[in-house]
Order: sequence, then C-alpha cells, then structure tokens
Amino acid sequence: MKKQWNVGIFLFNGVDIIDFSGPYEVLSYTAYDKDGLRKLLMGTASMQDRPFVTFTVSETGSMITTNNGMKVQPDYGFHDAPSIDILLIPGAPLIPLKKALESQTALQWIRKQYDQVDLIASICSGAFFLAQAGLLKGKKATTHHAVCDYFEQLFPEVEVQQGVRFVDEGNIVTSGGVTSGINMTLYLVERFLGKENAQTVARTIEFDTKVQC
Repeated sequence: MKKQWNVGIFLFNGVDIIDFSGPYEVLSYTAYDKDGLRKLLMGTASMQDRPFVTFTVSETGSMITTNNGMKVQPDYGFHDAPSIDILLIPGAPLIPLKKALESQTALQWIRKQYDQVDLIASICSGAFFLAQAGLLKGKKATTHHAVCDYFEQLFPEVEVQQGVRFVDEGNIVTSGGVTSGINMTLYLVERFLGKENAQTVARTIEFDTKVQC
C-alpha cells in the first residue's frame, strides 16, 4: 500500500483565505503518478489515489469567518480531528491574529501536535503561533515581509530570515507571505514525493516557481 499523509490545516476567525486554500489546492492536485493525476483532473480519483489526505480543523469545529468575510465550515474540531502527520498553520492580519493568539487552548493543541506530527509548517503570519507556542526558540524562521521586524521584536530568540520564500528547519518549515505558502507546499511535495512530482503539480496548477515577487 502506498504511503499516505494526513494533513491538517488549522483554521480560525480572521484567517487569510489564500494562506490555507493555496496549500490545500497544491496537495489536492498531487498524485503518485500520471494515472493518478489523470483521475484527479477528471474528478474520478479515489482516496487511495491521493498521497495527501487534507482536512481543516478549528478549535471547536464551528464555522469560522475569514479575514474578508467568507464563511468556512471546518471538517473537525480539536476534539474529533483524526491523527495528523503534517500540520499547516496559516496566518491573518495582525488584529485577528492577536485575538487568535489569546487562545491557550489553541497554543496547547499546537504544542501537542508538534510532539506527534512528522512536520509542522506555517504560512505568512502563522509563524506567530509557532513562536508564541515556544516552538521556534533558537531556530531560523520567516513570515510576511511587512511584519518581520515586529516578529523579531516580539520573539528575539528566533533567527528571523527576510527576503526568502520559506525556511526549512527539519520538522518545522515556515514561509513568507501569501503565495509563498504555495512555494513552500510544492517544496513539501518534493520532500515527501520527489522533485518530479512537485514539478508536475506546479505545471498542473500553472504556478510559475521562477517568479519571485
């Protein structure tokens, strides 16, 4: 049986849509081989054809409202989510982000997941969750360029990297803002399935990995 990874994406009120939808789409269009990709594109793929089983998780499982007002119903809450192999944490603008960071329940859940998952990754200001949970001490990390200086002030124990799309620290990967999360997720596909698979996904979603804005 081919290896599959459960990918949980943490959602919260105020989250930026592309931070979670971009990585979700990358993983949704990832296949083991050309036959699996054909099935994905035709809409006939079964769960066995997907290397990544991706689902969303919020604190309670209740519907959340994104930064721009879209309503999203998470698949699970903390209490009933399946086991997670890869955890993705998207970001948000500072005001809703600060509100979300007040949840000790969320921070404790992230710490617990860190001890259990194969890999945890943040997109954009999602790095604030990792730092607030104490998971980035002594590590290199990045976030949205507009808040890098603020991030560095709040978490001086983190080696902030500016001007990069993502930073790999082994079991923790952090990305810059917005579409950087797509670059990072393609990189994760390469880590788990190889460079050819990642290039195939990039072509499938017509994402130019050479464009660095």
